[in-house]
Amino acid sequence: MLKMIKRMSPWAITGAILFMVIQITSDLYLPTLTSNIIDKGVTKGDTDYIIQIGIIMIGVSLIGITASVFNTLIASREAQKLGRNLRSDIYSKVEHSSNLEFEKIGTASLITRTTNDVNQIQMVTQMSLRLMINAPITLIGASILAYTRDPDLTKIFIYIIPVLLTVVGVIMFFATPLFKSLQEKTDKLNLVFREGLTGVRVIRAFNQNKFEEKRFDNVNKDYTQTAIKVNMLMSFLLPIITLIISVTNVSIVWFGGHNIAEGTLEVGNMMAFMTYAMQILMSFMMMTMIFIFVPRAQASAVRINEVLDMENSIKDSKQPKNFGSKKELVFNNVLFRYPGAEKPAISQVDFSSNSGETIAIIGGTGSGKSTLINLIPRFYDVEEGQIIVNEQNIKEVNQVALREKIGYVPQKTLLFTGTIRSNMAYGNKNVSDEEIWQALEISQSKEFVEKLPDGLDTKVEQGGSNFSGGQRQRLSIARALAKKSDIYIFDDSFSALDFKTDALLRKALKESMTEAIVIIVAQRISTVVDADQILVLDEGIMVGKGTHNELKESNKTYQEIIQSQLREEEIA
Repeated sequence: MLKMIKRMSPWAITGAILFMVIQITSDLYLPTLTSNIIDKGVTKGDTDYIIQIGIIMIGVSLIGITASVFNTLIASREAQKLGRNLRSDIYSKVEHSSNLEFEKIGTASLITRTTNDVNQIQMVTQMSLRLMINAPITLIGASILAYTRDPDLTKIFIYIIPVLLTVVGVIMFFATPLFKSLQEKTDKLNLVFREGLTGVRVIRAFNQNKFEEKRFDNVNKDYTQTAIKVNMLMSFLLPIITLIISVTNVSIVWFGGHNIAEGTLEVGNMMAFMTYAMQILMSFMMMTMIFIFVPRAQASAVRINEVLDMENSIKDSKQPKNFGSKKELVFNNVLFRYPGAEKPAISQVDFSSNSGETIAIIGGTGSGKSTLINLIPRFYDVEEGQIIVNEQNIKEVNQVALREKIGYVPQKTLLFTGTIRSNMAYGNKNVSDEEIWQALEISQSKEFVEKLPDGLDTKVEQGGSNFSGGQRQRLSIARALAKKSDIYIFDDSFSALDFKTDALLRKALKESMTEAIVIIVAQRISTVVDADQILVLDEGIMVGKGTHNELKESNKTYQEIIQSQLREEEIA
């Protein structure tokens, strides 16, 4: 929580404290004025004095109300600003983290931390600038003023306060672990709910609605049971505190009445003492409220700091180098393994490619094709070997500069909410309409985009849901082409296309990408036959490298892939 407090403006904290001190001073002064009205005005029948003190009380109250309004305004503003900054920082941190860090925390947990956890911090921040300032100052001030009214009556608090502290301490001892558990179970709830929403078509197709409902019910019940336990524990606080306040008031009236009868205490002073006693106990009650929320906010702060303090495994060089003029891509005996894995995901990968060449990567499921291309933009870092782009080791150049050189089409097509034009300009803000239409033409998208009523200004719904799978695929390819890069990576990006469109697209790429390096990951032999160089992967190892004709004659793995896809006459 201290890290969160440091994020707040010192001026705002100072202002909040100042206005709260004014409010508390006002609140503490009013019982004294009430005492004076009773002892000096009512008992003596001095109407002028009562009116005079009454006017002063109204003025003091107005000052207190004004100070309270400004304190609340500052507290609310700072809490909202802190929440805004935390959400921005978490989002920025995740966007700049490598895939390893992102996968370590998980999407569902990140959503919880950005929403629920930040809300907890906001709420406690607002309480900090109000209750956390108010409670201790009021407690000290009211205690001193109560003592000045009747030192003997203040002995009541010697018995009352330890009881109150013991009750609060015992309850919070059991409640704090439950608060932490509640946040973790919120993660699980979000995870199952998110999977249910994103996978709703698969769930329906397999008739697993009942199974998923039961799965959700289990985590929902688990969350509910934990929440009930916490609320049951916390529910004891209010009645116990109310009982303690009632016992305190009865004790004050009992002993105060005897003191009045003996002439050692005036009625006004006893009323003022009762008000101060109420303020003391209410201060403890406010502190109890703080004890309720702070542990939960502390758990949230720890979870947020886990993200913000996360060390990125992929870092830029302290003295980044510039790319050379030669367009090339070189893998020098590259090896990579995922964290915790015994076996490398890819190894012994060694090839080179120059400007204007097309590299195709083929292999069975799980052979490491996508892993290999994810190393080029440094989504992951190699364990051994080197990757050279334009005469520089990619570890020695700036990541932003590296990714500027790359046009990337992921395996899972993703379009962003907006328009076709905004999606095409995603990697190149200065792209012209002419260049967009050229990219659409190469990707075989021009024909269907021209038929749309709004053309390039056609709206793209979330995820591109208003387009078919093939259309999304082609628009995603066009977006990469509009970027004007040195290296284009297509990660199984032609799988949703029919053979005719696939052939036309590859032909257009060959004709137009004469200055760039094109890397195609594919499952179909027909997609890779025209490549200048084909890499064959098998269980993460590069077992073949060459043209289609060379591999067809000499490589056993490639031959098996051909035989599994083509008839004998097609192979011949």
